Amino acid sequence: MSDIERLIAIEDIRVLKSRRDRACDTKDWDLYRALHADDHVSHNQGFERWDSADIMIENVKALLGKGRTTVHHSHTPDITFESATKAKGIWGMEDLIFDSETEELLIHGFGFYHETYEKRDGKWLFTSRQLKRTLVRTSPETKKA
Repeated sequence: MSDIERLIAIEDIRVLKSRRDRACDTKDWDLYRALHADDHVSHNQGFERWDSADIMIENVKALLGKGRTTVHHSHTPDITFESATKAKGIWGMEDLIFDSETEELLIHGFGFYHETYEKRDGKWLFTSRQLKRTLVRTSPETKKA
């Protein structure tokens, strides 16, 4: 890859990540699903591995959909390339999850997303994601549940 091709690919991946966070927080599940390859694999601490994009979206909708207000911030990306069509990224993250009815903060998390991406049919897609948290703060009510 030339330097210009690399910079363009980094920007494309940054936009992909931005759209993912926004789609999650606005509950735009069609957009969220469209950003992931069919064979996407996810593994988040405390959960079983999800071996397809359809399983992932089903679980994310159940965990963060109805009854939850979420705020995701991803920052300080470290993106490296295996080839012109394959890349890896590590993003610092912070997320907040609230009960939509009471606005009670349920989870305030910090950590890193470890992701892979592939350029398929001219567009970058997520192919895997692993969330590794470094700190999770929960409300007293969450701890009782």
